[in-house]
Amino acid sequence: MTTATTPAAPSRPVAQNRAGASAAPTRISVAIRYLLLIVSLAAVLIPVYVLIITSFKGPADADPSRTWYLPQVWDATNWGRAWDALAAPIGRTFALVIPSSILSAILGSMNGFVLSRWRFPGANTVFTLILFGVFIPYQAVMIPLLKIVLSIGLPQGIPTLILAHVVYGIPVTTLIFRNYYESVPQELIEASRVDGAGMLRTYFSVVLPISIPSFVVVLIWQFTAAWNDFLFALFLTNTETGPVTLSLNNLANASIMADYGGSMAGALLASAPTLIVYILLGKYFVGGLMSGSVKG
Repeated sequence: MTTATTPAAPSRPVAQNRAGASAAPTRISVAIRYLLLIVSLAAVLIPVYVLIITSFKGPADADPSRTWYLPQVWDATNWGRAWDALAAPIGRTFALVIPSSILSAILGSMNGFVLSRWRFPGANTVFTLILFGVFIPYQAVMIPLLKIVLSIGLPQGIPTLILAHVVYGIPVTTLIFRNYYESVPQELIEASRVDGAGMLRTYFSVVLPISIPSFVVVLIWQFTAAWNDFLFALFLTNTETGPVTLSLNNLANASIMADYGGSMAGALLASAPTLIVYILLGKYFVGGLMSGSVKG
């Protein structure tokens, strides 16, 4: 009579060694990730630290040799001087970025819907030609743009700058909306057609209400691009009629002796709106970018 033998179970120390060996690389990878995050955070926060402490330094204290030191005497007059110089330009910049962002978003949405759902002859060629505008740098179009503006008699100021940003923003907004509308289920469009809706009715009643994620992305994108623009403003406006970037440049170069404190305070004031927009709407920006990345 034979007795069946069962294989011996592995001893507990061997299992523990294997678990320890697999856990070690995990700890190392987590430590490397945290180290990279700390380095990246330091690279972002160090310039912010210099901006903030320098904005509170007086003329004698705001010296390059004392860049990293806290102010000997905290002086808030730099902020008052920067606000006096930038208050009106900041208002003009809001008058620029709000209409230009909304208009370019609406036009890009219409273009994206037509190019994604209306397969007319040459649709891909038209989209490719529009897409070229995304890759054309500002510097390449400034001289022709300025000649066109002067030839048709447009005045220097915010309205002309709005027109430039709307036209220059159409390619990127069209690209974003077209990619998003490509992910909209075709059955949804066909159902609206069965109900008797034409192209415009389908766009306004069916497609537009579900386009909020892409509108958030485009509005944030265009808001930031128009707010931070300097080159268009330099050619199409002046310091009396232009946005905050021109006035900030004048504030930094207005005196013979560099006004480090006023310049740093002005830079913080000028960058505050875009910073607030990204803090409040950053998660929606990322979510909107991802919403059109997967086919519905």
